[in-house]
Amino acid sequence: MHDALDVVILTYRPDEKLYDIVDSLERQSVPPGRIIIMNTGQAVFEAFVSGYPGRLEGYTNIEIHHIPESEFDHGGTRKRAAGYSDAAFLVYMTQDAVPASDHLLAALKEPFENDDSIAVSYARQIPYDSASPIERYNRSFNYPDEDRRKTAEDIAELGIKAFFCSDVCACYRRDIYDRLGGHIERTAFNEDMIYARAALDAGYAVYYASKAGVYHSHDYSPAEQYRRNIDLGRSQAEHPEVFGDVSSTGEGMRLVKGCVSYLLSNGYWYLVPEFILQCAGRYLGYRKGKKYVRNSRLHRT
Repeated sequence: MHDALDVVILTYRPDEKLYDIVDSLERQSVPPGRIIIMNTGQAVFEAFVSGYPGRLEGYTNIEIHHIPESEFDHGGTRKRAAGYSDAAFLVYMTQDAVPASDHLLAALKEPFENDDSIAVSYARQIPYDSASPIERYNRSFNYPDEDRRKTAEDIAELGIKAFFCSDVCACYRRDIYDRLGGHIERTAFNEDMIYARAALDAGYAVYYASKAGVYHSHDYSPAEQYRRNIDLGRSQAEHPEVFGDVSSTGEGMRLVKGCVSYLLSNGYWYLVPEFILQCAGRYLGYRKGKKYVRNSRLHRT
């Protein structure tokens, strides 16, 4: 294993953002050793690439691995990707997370330099200019502008937020990753938080690196919130050893109250009904998922 950093990008029916991500990664002040693309669905991906002939020419450090849709798993696919790398650090990204600067990788890696206890650092998610006020508040709620180092001692104070972590963009220290067994093989969702909780329980730390930014936001409809939260609830039901001793209800109510206050105080009162519908979709989906619906669809974003 050499002291380098590889980037893994999970793709499924990608769009032009993938090229923006690759171009930005190749310009980073701390350059990636390799960019490993784990793609689900080879035919669609190859059709996409053929529409942009020569777009990736000149980049010699990109490798693409295709898997059939039936084999995709949030944890297992990421763990498989680790087998293609021998770098000391692995950064996992999704196909819609665009680096906000040329110092993303440097900012993700910096916390590890003087702290051997950090298992994973994760980036701040910045909403796109087109994001709705609701989504802007949601991102600021989960991704504030201050760094935070979190350990098992913080669970009493932070609850589920103590092991909040997002593989939209996160950097893993490889020796600890291997020691802990890497990502879980099968999970409907929350593979990042399941790993983070294991890291805390083993005495390691999780680091929120606010200076490491990626553009990432989604204006989901109530129906989309419902479907996503089925998988969220299901993953929690499947792993009581991770989520059983903490509750996400208090954090959810804090977000609801904060967002309503934000909308009203900033003149977005007309968006409150839409936000309430989104919350209803989240809650109903979460409750259904907590009942563990076997064979429910796995979502990729």
